[in-house]
Amino acid sequence: MKTTWKPHEEHGELSTKERNDLPDSVFAFPDKRKEPLTDADHVRNALARFDQVEDVTDKERDLAFQNILVAAEHYDVDVSESSWQELGKP
Repeated sequence: MKTTWKPHEEHGELSTKERNDLPDSVFAFPDKRKEPLTDADHVRNALARFDQVEDVTDKERDLAFQNILVAAEHYDVDVSESSWQELGKP
């Protein structure tokens, strides 16, 4: 699956305006603009909250997980899961 994530300047805490100004390509779920992946902390947050994202299809989850993996590699975040189904509540 082709990913859509592209690196962007790193951000810490995002204001609403900063988040609104981000390109779609920095989000795990680009079509829904959910889970920005702008630094290592945001990547870890996206992994931790993955199962809490609502109103997305399995196909969108597939893309989001691949985007997270690419961003995790870029920001040097370890990911032990090999699929999105392994994330979240047991």
